[in-house]
Amino acid sequence: MRDIFKIESIAQLNKLMQQDTTKHPLVTVVDFTKMDGYNTESPKLTSSFYSVMLKNRCHSNLKYGRQYYDFEEGTLVFIAPEQVIEMENEPEPKEQEEPIIGWGLFFHPDLLRGTSLASKMRDFTFFSYDTHEALHLSEKEKQLLADIISKIEYELDQNIDKHSQSLIVSNIELLLNYCTRFYDRQFITRKNNNKDILAKFENIVINYFGSEEIKQKGLPSVKFCADKLNLSANYLSDLLKKETGKNAQEHIHYYLIEEAKNLLLSTHVTVSEIAYDLGFEYPQYFSKMFKKKTGMTPAEFRNLN
Repeated sequence: MRDIFKIESIAQLNKLMQQDTTKHPLVTVVDFTKMDGYNTESPKLTSSFYSVMLKNRCHSNLKYGRQYYDFEEGTLVFIAPEQVIEMENEPEPKEQEEPIIGWGLFFHPDLLRGTSLASKMRDFTFFSYDTHEALHLSEKEKQLLADIISKIEYELDQNIDKHSQSLIVSNIELLLNYCTRFYDRQFITRKNNNKDILAKFENIVINYFGSEEIKQKGLPSVKFCADKLNLSANYLSDLLKKETGKNAQEHIHYYLIEEAKNLLLSTHVTVSEIAYDLGFEYPQYFSKMFKKKTGMTPAEFRNLN
């Protein structure tokens, strides 16, 4: 098994992608039309920076997470630092095929140090989505993002001064904010599919609470539910938030409290026994969560009803 090829710096990335010079040590924009393929020591790659790539197709299959990207026209890919991607070479394209078009924006987390964007990066959860959860852009959306990329390229072509970082970071934040809007649009346009996912998610959680697994393994995690649906945890939470106003964790807690209410009213077992049956190692954690969600302790709820 070959080792993972680690790209440590923007300069190393520029060399790999046949860029003539490194204009800034922490950020670069790559024009894919000027590339003629690239070779690495291993098909598995990882890097120290954020990657945002727009391509119409690819000479290699790109695997990120559990699936391969299908580079349809207008597909935008987001990859977080230290995530492993896998390149699988394909035969050379036929002459009649359209040329590769698109761009790549790559920036190191150090570029964001001391800026407001640094603390906001965790909000851009699409950097942790799976391959089939990529963002598909309209022509207008592609052009809007291309204009922002042009502004970043303009700044990279200037001599670095005290304004360079703030201007480049501001444009990166603008691009990511637009991507958030475009993902919201994509969630809306896939509403029927989202409802199907919501129904399957509810069945997974309900069945879990009715099984012995909860006693053996504890509460179901968001990742457990997402894996059952072949989704990433962040994508599932964001989808549920758009559809229902609650993220995946909040949904799990809702079904937990509903199950707890049923047990409190339909059985005479102690609160501690109910806590253990619901996967809690310590009954006080259950009581604390129940009161937080309902305003009453489990005993108060049972006595009131």
